[in-house]
Amino acid sequence: MTSPRDLDIVLFGATGFTGGLVAGYLAEHAPEGLRWALAGRSLSRLEAVRDSLDSPGVELIQADVHDSSSLAALAARARVVITTVGPYLEYGEPLVKACAEAGTDYVDLTGEPEFVDRMFVMYDATARANGARIVHACGFDSIPHDLGAFFTVRELAAGGEITGPLTMKGVVRSNATFSGGTFHSALGQMSRPREMAAASRERRALEERPKGRTSRPAKPSLGRDRELGYWLLPLPTIDPFIVARSGRALEAYGPAFTYSHFAGTKTLRYAVGGAVGVGALALAMQVPPLRAKLGDRVKQGTGPSEGRREKSWFTVDFVAESGGRKIHTKVSGGDPGYTETAKMLAESALCLAFDTLPETSGSVTTAVAMGDALLDRLQVAGIRFEVIDASQVAVA
Repeated sequence: MTSPRDLDIVLFGATGFTGGLVAGYLAEHAPEGLRWALAGRSLSRLEAVRDSLDSPGVELIQADVHDSSSLAALAARARVVITTVGPYLEYGEPLVKACAEAGTDYVDLTGEPEFVDRMFVMYDATARANGARIVHACGFDSIPHDLGAFFTVRELAAGGEITGPLTMKGVVRSNATFSGGTFHSALGQMSRPREMAAASRERRALEERPKGRTSRPAKPSLGRDRELGYWLLPLPTIDPFIVARSGRALEAYGPAFTYSHFAGTKTLRYAVGGAVGVGALALAMQVPPLRAKLGDRVKQGTGPSEGRREKSWFTVDFVAESGGRKIHTKVSGGDPGYTETAKMLAESALCLAFDTLPETSGSVTTAVAMGDALLDRLQVAGIRFEVIDASQVAVA
């Protein structure tokens, strides 16, 4: 850090649906003496959030993404900034800039690949120079997948160092619903395939590659997995790219790491229906009137009720193989998009603020920046990381 900070954590976007959940989690679980603040455009709405938390000592900061000086002042005071203000492609860049320039750690819950790639191109070098850790995708996108893969590699390596090619698949299942913010972010990304591809190319041109090692997301196809008992539908999300970036940065993943990402369904009918639905939605997003009509159907700032969230769950199964060894692990928890996402985001910020971590800076993944420390925090918080079958891990 470049100067003393009087706040450990600032939560930007506390008046939104997910921001309110993060604020509630921090109020209930923060360590004694935490110096934190709520930030946003409206002080009156921030006061209402603070009143609901019964936390009168929490400071309120007025800041706006359209006022760069307010963001610079916010970043200069904080050790870590959390932001839930999305869609990030529309609203996220000014705060990343402020944190990178101030040497302030940053976490968000974006699942927007174009935003993540553009922020790398624009601010990774600045963040590295100033010692800031810019950690995107600290919610359901992509912590269960990134730390789940990290956990799986760690457990597989218990049987001996991984010296050959390592293949891994992650299979997601859930009964949860989504919020307006998530829906609008997805619509934005589906409407910009060319821009996404261009941002990815720009990043690849700048990003350093490990010498003598490879790590990449696979291009999987629809099929039946007899071992898990599911039909597997390839998921076009940010998660496999995040996992592959961790694989490139961490030598424990071996010399040639490949990750495949799926949704798991019990019947072929649901798998095919999902594939057709995603394809149709992606095509509709190329037509502005259809895109606007769909956007109007789900308002931003909305989300599932507490009762619905209490009934929601997720699982991610991982199966990894290397050198004749094989392991099956699982990550599981409650409502993925909101209850657990708020937990993951808040614990990520607390981890950056207080835990002993590897020396990193710039644009880094959760596995690279926080690894075992965040894994431990999330397990204490109730997210399960477990080995299902390690019978083939022992060295022959």
